[in-house]
Amino acid sequence: MDSFSTVIRTASHEQHVEAETSTFMSDLLGGRLGGAVCVSGDGVLGRHRKVHLPAGEVAAYTAGDRFDAFDTPVGRLGMLIDYDKTFPESARSLALDGAEILACLSAWPTSITNRAPRMAQDRQARLFDLYDQSRAAENQVVLASSNQTGAMGGMRFLGQAKVVGPGGDILARTWSKAGLAVAEIDVAAETDRARRVLRHLDERRPDAYRESRT
Repeated sequence: MDSFSTVIRTASHEQHVEAETSTFMSDLLGGRLGGAVCVSGDGVLGRHRKVHLPAGEVAAYTAGDRFDAFDTPVGRLGMLIDYDKTFPESARSLALDGAEILACLSAWPTSITNRAPRMAQDRQARLFDLYDQSRAAENQVVLASSNQTGAMGGMRFLGQAKVVGPGGDILARTWSKAGLAVAEIDVAAETDRARRVLRHLDERRPDAYRESRT
């Protein structure tokens, strides 16, 4: 079973937390799920089931139905899988649940319908970076993003793993080749600094927003 992961470390506390995603079967819940698990040396810290399914996955997978943050040795963390990060509500839900770090795990390919001659010109490559930076900046959190590399079938995967600061700036990245994006950051200090003047979560106006309709 193929998997890919985001590893989060804080040098000052010598902690190691890893979020890993894969596809698995669940007899209890019925159906095939896209899931992620966050682990440390002490065991499982949290789980997430992919909530948002693109058109090609709706018939094959069962969607999750919630976003929950959980405590880890490196801070309170929430996970997103692939298409989840396209929707601002996903990351916002985790931030409102206290997440200081978002771990985004993806198998995100280049554009299938409008192929570009170079990766840097690819529409999906631009969107992948845009979503990562936007979700971090909107919620003033640290975001660690991993992605599959190489090719499978007719798809070529972007790579572009990265660490994004709470101001939306990319602190480390891998581009299109396999590797690790490594950045040393004091999560609490950086989020506090980002929120020193403007505090996006506190300054929301929910009473003015249109309610979602199904």
